Amino acid sequence: MRFFGINFDHWNTPCRKRLQFLAAGAWMFTFIFGGTILLLLCFYLLFTPLWWLVLINFCWIYYDRHSKETGGKSIEWIQNWKWFKYTSDYFLITLKLAPGFQLDPNRNYLFACFPHGVLPAGLFHAMSTKNSRFRQLYKDFSVKTVILTLLFYLPFTRELILAHGAISSSTKSINYVLSKPQGGQIVLLFPGGALEATYTKPGIYKFVVKKRKGFVRLALQNGAPLVPVITFGENDLYNITGDNYCWEVFQNIVRKMAGFTPILFNGRGIFQRSFGLVPLERPLMTVLGKPIEVTKVENPSEEQIKQLHQKFQEELVKLFDKYKYQFFDNPQDKCLELE
Repeated sequence: MRFFGINFDHWNTPCRKRLQFLAAGAWMFTFIFGGTILLLLCFYLLFTPLWWLVLINFCWIYYDRHSKETGGKSIEWIQNWKWFKYTSDYFLITLKLAPGFQLDPNRNYLFACFPHGVLPAGLFHAMSTKNSRFRQLYKDFSVKTVILTLLFYLPFTRELILAHGAISSSTKSINYVLSKPQGGQIVLLFPGGALEATYTKPGIYKFVVKKRKGFVRLALQNGAPLVPVITFGENDLYNITGDNYCWEVFQNIVRKMAGFTPILFNGRGIFQRSFGLVPLERPLMTVLGKPIEVTKVENPSEEQIKQLHQKFQEELVKLFDKYKYQFFDNPQDKCLELE
């Protein structure tokens, strides 16, 4: 139904569907804007009789500052919130395991994931939530998602991401998890990071990996098999605006100064389909490639890093070229670009 140029949903849309819209929109808002808004609120409260609340909060952040570097602190009762059940139900996710995909519970693994998207909502709900199929299949593994360190200083947001087992993007933090002798650890890392986020456009698959070799070094130093991961459809969850030279210059300045990329995006709302923060209803398919065996080398040479890095890129391209035929209607027109 169209009214004043806005496409509204049909009046008899099920209430459960509305709750999914609300949960998905709230999830995106919380992780993108929530921490910043609460930080501003804290500065305001400093000049009110409630200043002591801010003091307690920041004392706690300081006291708990090492959690992000020591494997996070998964809190199951938060992961079981009904909120995350609704968000998991909203995203239309299919999980595919490539032939030969097997995990040894006595080893640790480094999953190199692409693309980053506005926010990697697809991969998060495919692998990190308690309701995901991956967590049901591999219950003996602990999944840790590498996240921008800056987010661990934002009120409330830090507690949510820590509760889901998020860890800092520092080398120390990743090494801490991958070096655990008992095994059973999976680290989800996005090598493309903030730069790759600038290439988020529907239908475009441009992965930043050619100059990113740090994750390969980490895999070698810890003897952790490398697993290529692609989420098809991740870049289709929002329509991207602001595609002009001035905006790109601004994005690059912010990315280099703050480590993240501002993106102008548009989805849908809870009651209409024309604008909003709720991700668009698009199919998603997360594909886990066959683990690339890695021999532990505490001080890998540049040649060893180069060889493994090249092999990873080859496997990544093969994975894309194989599974694009299972996802796209016109797979022959879809190509993967590596930068």
